[in-house]
Amino acid sequence: MTTRSLGKWKLPQPTDIKDEDKKEWSKIPRISRIIPFGYEKNEEDPDILNPIPFELEAIEMARKYVKQYSFRQVANWLTEKTGREISHVGLRKRLMHEQQRKNQARTLRKWSEYAQKAIEKAKAIEQERLGSKI
Repeated sequence: MTTRSLGKWKLPQPTDIKDEDKKEWSKIPRISRIIPFGYEKNEEDPDILNPIPFELEAIEMARKYVKQYSFRQVANWLTEKTGREISHVGLRKRLMHEQQRKNQARTLRKWSEYAQKAIEKAKAIEQERLGSKI
């Protein structure tokens, strides 16, 4: 039996992230003592966190890589690229919570559409009912 090398693989590298996706990142309020990955403490107001665009864009790229690679591999890549440490568990939690928030927002928007339609139908029924009595 011969031992053959499987070769080396490498995560895809980000290329000019800013040119690819021009996003405006906004400041967020500081809720806990821990500063989340992609943000830094505001020098003027300690209760505000300033975005670090490079780190936030790297997380967006990491979201795509997680579909192909493990959380541990992507977290190591993210730490190497940004110079700021993030664990595989921290990355997993962050991505999962963001997805849950997006799903919840989508559900609430749908419910508001259903409620708006119901209100319009109720008004139409009431107009018919009041019109027939007059």
